[in-house]
Amino acid sequence: MVGQAIREMACNYPYTFIFVGSKDYDLTSEQDTRNMFVKYQPTYVIHLAAYVGGLYKNMTQLVQMLEKNVSMNLNVVKMCHEFKVKKVIACLSTCIFPDQTTYPINENMLHMGPPHESNAPYAYAKRLLDIQCAAYRSQYDSPFLCVIPTNLYGRHDQFDLQDAHVIPALIHQCYLAKQNNTDFKVKGTGKPLRQFVFAPDMAARLLWILEHVDPAVTPRLIIAPEEEVTIKDMVDEIVLSMNFDTKQQQVVWDSSFSDGQYKKTADGTLLQNKCQLPWTSLSDGIRQTVNWFLESVQSKELPRGVHM
Repeated sequence: MVGQAIREMACNYPYTFIFVGSKDYDLTSEQDTRNMFVKYQPTYVIHLAAYVGGLYKNMTQLVQMLEKNVSMNLNVVKMCHEFKVKKVIACLSTCIFPDQTTYPINENMLHMGPPHESNAPYAYAKRLLDIQCAAYRSQYDSPFLCVIPTNLYGRHDQFDLQDAHVIPALIHQCYLAKQNNTDFKVKGTGKPLRQFVFAPDMAARLLWILEHVDPAVTPRLIIAPEEEVTIKDMVDEIVLSMNFDTKQQQVVWDSSFSDGQYKKTADGTLLQNKCQLPWTSLSDGIRQTVNWFLESVQSKELPRGVHM
């Protein structure tokens, strides 16, 4: 998703971009990862690869979340050092922050307590990526930095009903409810608060960081808008963009399912004070994402995770 957003704006930058996905190389294999670096000899690396999903995937695939992410991070960072990459931007996640903490969370609070138990294996794998980058900076002065985005969404996302993140999964569910003339059933109470980042906003900031940030001075950066919204507010935007007729069909909240962590407010001012790029509003971002989803379905080029 973020890689596709970078691809869409790549023509505005003086680099030759190479986009590599899981179909090209298995990054959990050290040999496959080395083969990739041998072939492309990258000058810079933006490391976005991850085995990732929503709350319920994190709660049911604990081993895969830990092992796959630890393996690919270990291999990618090791190869970046071996091939003398000039700058590496590695992507973490705010789910790695401590569960019991004070808010807002800043870049220095990453390891101050255990993460929320609902996604601990994934969170610890991402924490190890931060520790690995820090170790290379300390021992070899490696130009490796980590970015920590809040909840990402956008075009080209993964829309699987069980494994996707919250916005794409709910877009898919809302679409099916509308098509089948049934109620739109949402897990949880809708009360948790989140900061959502539209993928092109993330992409633009990654490229700004590539050109302007020295990892030796700023080893971590949170990418987060100031605005927090409830899951209910986000669902309302999906319903509006999908033209879901609430007079004929209802939005039903199933409180028997876990809400996960109630809030994890992240302080993005360190980056925002340096890089004053605008943020896409949630309503506009969801509208663009829903429109892309509908156009993809209608054209039979189904989004990932959608099976008709």
